[in-house]
Amino acid sequence: MHQRLLSIIPVLLLAACGAEAPVPREDSAADVRTEQPVMGPERRILAFGDSLFAGYNVDKADSYPAKLEAALRARGINARVTNAGVSGDTTAAGLQRLGFTLDGLEQKPDLFILELGGNDLLRGLKPAETRANLAAILDELKRREIPVLIMGMRAPPNMGEFQAEFDAIFGDLAKQYGAAIYPFFLEEIYQEPELFQGDRIHPTPSGIERIVGATADVVAEALPEPAAE
Repeated sequence: MHQRLLSIIPVLLLAACGAEAPVPREDSAADVRTEQPVMGPERRILAFGDSLFAGYNVDKADSYPAKLEAALRARGINARVTNAGVSGDTTAAGLQRLGFTLDGLEQKPDLFILELGGNDLLRGLKPAETRANLAAILDELKRREIPVLIMGMRAPPNMGEFQAEFDAIFGDLAKQYGAAIYPFFLEEIYQEPELFQGDRIHPTPSGIERIVGATADVVAEALPEPAAE
């Protein structure tokens, strides 16, 4: 997310879902499961987003895509997750680089994880623009027959009509395009400021670990069955 927006991000993180009761969860740090042997064909996943995927100010091994790959392999899935996160990307920027990114891959991904929209929100772009850009991304992925998992974002509850328009984008598009969805990427940690870095924008490695713990099963379920040989 863009550095100039540091001053307003804390409000978004702390208020994004403040009107809702916390969702009961298991602490992913305590999510101890027996590792399964990695089996089956390699499953290629493209994690396409902004700084929340790029791994801002953390080691490469601590980025969400890297941690997600490790979590999936611990579940026995022969996963390879490519990090296509670019800090500061809006949905328009993502749309501009989509074709180039896909064309540069050796093989078509089995799953495309789409995490964009937060920078549109922070820059005050019209929800209609965000919706149109995401729809164009999904149109291209549909044309290429690539399954999608959408990681949604939410606007602060005090933004009135803007909030309603923005929040509806992700679920509406998931339904329209038959995509899987995780409604709010930061759901697991947004109420715990200690899991964010000093800028109060980007998750710490522990915060990323928690997000992975909350989303890895969703990703695994979104993966289509491997094609029969």
